[in-house]
Amino acid sequence: MSSTETRLRTLINDNLDLDHEPDFDARFSDVGVSSVDAIAFFKLVNQEFDLGLVAEECTQFATLRDLVSFIDARAG
Repeated sequence: MSSTETRLRTLINDNLDLDHEPDFDARFSDVGVSSVDAIAFFKLVNQEFDLGLVAEECTQFATLRDLVSFIDARAG
């Protein structure tokens, strides 16, 4: 597990009310998170990783794995 994935997992566990471990390969629409919670989560991710994304840009990530790849590519 990458450090990015670990940090995201911590953000998820601390801020989203999931009744299961996050599946990094599942589509966001399939994990049971409301759109309001998803936007709030992306704001936290934006701050945590200093991404500078606007809310509309977050729709480009179909899965958490896509988000991890994007964050890691920006760091490298």
